[in-house]
Amino acid sequence: MPKIGDIQLPDFPLLLAPMEDVSDPPFRALCKEQGADVVYTEFISSEGLIRDAAKSVMKLDIYEKERPVGIQIFGANLDSMLQTVDIVQESRPDIIDINFGCPVKKVVCKGAGAGILKDIPLMVQLTAEMVKRTHLPITVKTRLGWDEDSIKIVEVAERLQDVGCQAISIHGRTRAQMYKGHANWKPIAQVKNNPRMQIPVFGNGDVDTPEAAVRMRDEYGLDGAMIGRASIGYPWFFKEVKHFFKTGEHLAPPTLSQRVEAARRHLQMSIDWKGEKLGVFETRRHYTNYFKGIPNFKEYRMKMVTSDDAADVFAAFDEVLEKFGDYQFALQAP
Repeated sequence: MPKIGDIQLPDFPLLLAPMEDVSDPPFRALCKEQGADVVYTEFISSEGLIRDAAKSVMKLDIYEKERPVGIQIFGANLDSMLQTVDIVQESRPDIIDINFGCPVKKVVCKGAGAGILKDIPLMVQLTAEMVKRTHLPITVKTRLGWDEDSIKIVEVAERLQDVGCQAISIHGRTRAQMYKGHANWKPIAQVKNNPRMQIPVFGNGDVDTPEAAVRMRDEYGLDGAMIGRASIGYPWFFKEVKHFFKTGEHLAPPTLSQRVEAARRHLQMSIDWKGEKLGVFETRRHYTNYFKGIPNFKEYRMKMVTSDDAADVFAAFDEVLEKFGDYQFALQAP
């Protein structure tokens, strides 16, 4: 069974990916309840943290019930990243993860995230120095390479391991691909099959069905799966994958009342954590999947995603239950 530092994980753990404006404490709590083995925070800007930017500092909030939990940071300046390690340690996470994979232009143009894939020596140096700075395990999330012509992930992963990285999660796309096309897991398997690799190698990208998770485990031999988009508005995905591992059968999908209850809790926790305005706004992206599959749902979805008033959104949840209370979902996650 894989370990990150001294953290013992179950066989083929399922990890909640760090996702901007998604992987916040309310959503992490829901995913943890539904079987996520490790959860990661939204990525946090090193420059924002050392400037004490309110939004960056707020993302350091973690809770005992989440453990093991990793705080993910990004940046390309060594001094800033080292200062960030010192700040992050104060929040007592179990893991510090470095984002070397975010493809978004505003991150990449600063040489951070996937931008660092153009400068592998800097990537290795940042990792090495951060490992020296803390007693916490340092892990890395990255992509296959900058583009198809520069995929050197087997060599890169080995070099990161050699300077003390404790685990690596690899998204099966290049930066050039962004989120288009299909994830290619073969190079990730090559990393895992490198006889010099001793640390856990987790796969990421297109794990959107229980069958996909089985393939990643059995055909590609990876140590675990990092789940991103499949979990948005559908925290039950982790539980469904584990049920499929155990029985080979699909777990019955959550009922409408269970979905409404989860959406209600999600919204309330978000409001409690970040206030009504932000809580209402940042929970909107989850509603499409919470209620995916219900016919003629547009009217209710529009109420949920256009109202700035929490009372209106809660009222829309009640209306949905009243109108579609006995709706039967197909036996498949969104």
